[in-house]
Amino acid sequence: MKAFDYLIIGNSAGGIGAVEAIREVDTAGTIAIVADEIYQAYSRPLISKLLSGERTIESMLFRAPDFYQKNRIDFLPGIRAEKLNPSLHTVSLDNGTELTYSKLLLATGGEPISPQVTGNGKKGVFFFQSIDNALKIGEYVKTEMRAVVIGGGLIGLSLSEALIKRGVNVTIIELKDRLLNTILDETGSAIVREVLESKGINIVTNHTITEIRGITSVNSVLLDNGEELPCDILVFAIGVSPRIALAKKARINVNRGILVDRTMATSIDDIYACGDVAEAYDFIKQENRVIPIWPNAYIGGRTAGFNMAGTRTEYPFSTVMNSLNYFGMSIVTAGDIDTVGQRDVRILEFREDQTYKKLLIKNGHITGMVFINDIDKAGMLFGLMRENINIKDFSDKLLDEEFGLAYLPDEIRWQRLGISKNGNSITNMMDNLPTTSKV
Repeated sequence: MKAFDYLIIGNSAGGIGAVEAIREVDTAGTIAIVADEIYQAYSRPLISKLLSGERTIESMLFRAPDFYQKNRIDFLPGIRAEKLNPSLHTVSLDNGTELTYSKLLLATGGEPISPQVTGNGKKGVFFFQSIDNALKIGEYVKTEMRAVVIGGGLIGLSLSEALIKRGVNVTIIELKDRLLNTILDETGSAIVREVLESKGINIVTNHTITEIRGITSVNSVLLDNGEELPCDILVFAIGVSPRIALAKKARINVNRGILVDRTMATSIDDIYACGDVAEAYDFIKQENRVIPIWPNAYIGGRTAGFNMAGTRTEYPFSTVMNSLNYFGMSIVTAGDIDTVGQRDVRILEFREDQTYKKLLIKNGHITGMVFINDIDKAGMLFGLMRENINIKDFSDKLLDEEFGLAYLPDEIRWQRLGISKNGNSITNMMDNLPTTSKV
């Protein structure tokens, strides 16, 4: 039985963030990473680029190939953790081995949502979440094939763009009333739909499929309104749900995700959680919830790593933030864009053709934002949101073309420039993090 000071289950952004934080504090402790995929840590937002042929697996790695060796990590790829025994500080693996730990991090991420549909399991039916998924779809598709994509969210759109680049005819089926419904309002979603339809994509909203038809391979799908759509390939891209089975079996407190405090500690001593599997603090919603965003997973991993190594650190303010580029559109969204049930929310909007900007303001603070195709000021405005800056005195200028640092009060302007009143440099860890979305 092998023993480790730090055992990490999961090999994506959260796990890597934890390793880097641990090594800043503890250069000698033993570390192991258990990964159910065979690949070194890679950027999941890039799997659509792998499918389209614009990326190789090697170019998707977000750390150098010698990362594990340099950080003295026992990397255990292609192995799944099956059972936790917190009282003994052990983890049982699916290859029959058992590991012991002093500190454990659950960075298990999410698993694809798999709807119960008659006929599932036929040839030509896929999910889209991993390198292996992308490789299998890539081997299967041919030019002029007809594809049905289930899901009009981030994953569905990235997949659809890759299929279009492969010469495939695409239909997107979305259960809700609009595309990207969790991050865009009706106006923003309408712009996205207009662009996708101009690329030849057929879009069906307010419906789902009830049956997958074909003898051994899919050849059509049946919608819940009785309509039948012919297709040669069907891909589920609905999204993921937190992978909490290990935690539940070990009697760790869970809700939709694993419950953690501001140090990323779970309800059981010496066990931490981060990333898509954990419910972290959202400063806009003012509650803990699952925030499946790449930078937040990394931040949560670093927070957990510092605490596992004995340096108390609290998870910083965070919220949902997406920065993406599909079909030539640049889109940035952040915070809470849903005004239903909210009182005293002021809305600033600008639209011209396929350019759209929207801010939600409450009690003098930005609480939500949507930017499409004019995102130059989005970073600055997100900074004002994140830092909870009161913008009441200059809110009318926020969407002006000329809005910039000159409009900010002196003290805030100095901070944004990285200079304090006495001329000393100021740093902000959050400013150095990537803002790419996790899909």
